[in-house]
Amino acid sequence: MRPTTKVARLDAIRQALSRHRVNSQQQLSALLAEQGIEVTQATLSRDLDDLHATKLRYADGSMAYWIPATTDQQAMEAAAAEGPEVEGENKTDAYLAKILTGLITSVARARNLLVVRTPAGAAQYAASALDRQPINGILGTIAGDDTILIIAADDESASSRADWLMTIVSGQEDARAR
Repeated sequence: MRPTTKVARLDAIRQALSRHRVNSQQQLSALLAEQGIEVTQATLSRDLDDLHATKLRYADGSMAYWIPATTDQQAMEAAAAEGPEVEGENKTDAYLAKILTGLITSVARARNLLVVRTPAGAAQYAASALDRQPINGILGTIAGDDTILIIAADDESASSRADWLMTIVSGQEDARAR
């Protein structure tokens, strides 16, 4: 066992959760042990709380820990680093595509409102990702367990945002209709 600082341990947890689909604290503890980091269940639980880790249900029904990005800028830089070089609005698209792909299952529109469906447990996280970005035409979101209500400024904005949202989560190239 190697001595570690809390900061180093938190970083190791972040890396483990970003590289593996971790379903339990026991599995996470085993991954950390492979790196020479021994941790008690109580400490691991506190660390997960400190990282604001939550369990999300994926489309296949499985649950796994998920850590939201610590800052919008860091998350956008990480998303951009994984793909082609992007600038400005495209960084926001890259960030949202990374976060929302697999979390949004459908988008429906009624006038200036969008109803977005997600797997159970994912709506609040997805809505939070949308709320943290300056998106023209979107006034705000309200989220439940598996549904997000997006309030657009007007009918036209709702229509363009619905198309844009489906484009970025489907991985199509032209997500620049911002």
